[in-house]
Amino acid sequence: MSEYTAGIDWRRGDQPFGDNRYSRAHDWRFDGGAVVRGSSAPSSVPVPMSDPAAVDPEEALVAAASSCHMLFFLAFAAKAGFVVDRYRDAALGIMGPDDRGRTAITRITLRPRIDWSGDAPSAEALADLHHRSHAHCYIANSLRGEIVVEG
Repeated sequence: MSEYTAGIDWRRGDQPFGDNRYSRAHDWRFDGGAVVRGSSAPSSVPVPMSDPAAVDPEEALVAAASSCHMLFFLAFAAKAGFVVDRYRDAALGIMGPDDRGRTAITRITLRPRIDWSGDAPSAEALADLHHRSHAHCYIANSLRGEIVVEG
């Protein structure tokens, strides 16, 4: 069993609060010392109460799913003898009502683009690498929404 922590730090400062026009910007603090600016999505809470330059929880979830898949993919590719030079993904999350009628990220589409050094895997071997990566990804295993890999 493993444990993971994240610190969240939001401060009202001198902003009014009762009028619901306070800033949603806050900091995420991680155990290695990284600090990431977080905020609500501007599509949920309009600017200036949201910070469009910050990471919102919805896009962080999409990034976590993409990153987890990539990390397993790289490990499986290396073990299979393939050499990855670059891995890029333009992942897309879709939010809408789920099967319970609740608003959720219902689908994440991963769209990896991989540059190989030497021989690239066959289409079948590439599909197998993605399938195993998805099956082992802790984030994918934790989500109710569908995760699809294109490409």
